[in-house]
Amino acid sequence: MADMDDPKTVLRHYLQASRDDLIWKLDGLSEREARLPRTPTGTNLLGIVKHCLNVEAGYFGPTFGREFPTPDELLPLSAYDEDPQADWYAREDETKDGLIDLYRRVGTFADETIELLPLDAPGRVPWWRPGAQDVTLHRIIAHVLVDLARHAGHADILREQHDGAVGWQRETSSLPDGHDWPAYVAKLTALADRFG
Repeated sequence: MADMDDPKTVLRHYLQASRDDLIWKLDGLSEREARLPRTPTGTNLLGIVKHCLNVEAGYFGPTFGREFPTPDELLPLSAYDEDPQADWYAREDETKDGLIDLYRRVGTFADETIELLPLDAPGRVPWWRPGAQDVTLHRIIAHVLVDLARHAGHADILREQHDGAVGWQRETSSLPDGHDWPAYVAKLTALADRFG
């Protein structure tokens, strides 16, 4: 059993939970369904996973002087000069299963960084504005956790809109069983209409 009184253990636990939640939102989806843009700005489930794996690779790699073992699998910073959305969609040569595998390997790499360094270890984020680039491992773990949790929330909504799959964890939806959702939505719509 993990020592949930240890701050690093707690942070890693929630980081892994966010990774797992993002990946399971792709369960059962075809390549097309995973890639399909679901918002006016093109947000798609597989793109969210690709973005998050690149976030982790950058923050737990170069920020602390480490390089992912196969850097050619990751987007170089120069890719954003050509396409500022380069990490938000899977290219034709990338697959859902391939990106999930890469994300798992990036997670292992990020966990190694966390394991190797104390929470107060200094790092430097080269793509942040001057004067704000110096960080600690603790700050970066918190930063990445917030980023992943936010995107896991996006994935929750996109997946629910796609096929009604809901929940923040694979094991539990955290929603009441047998609830009359159409009646609930009608109730909320009627309430909102009172302010229209």
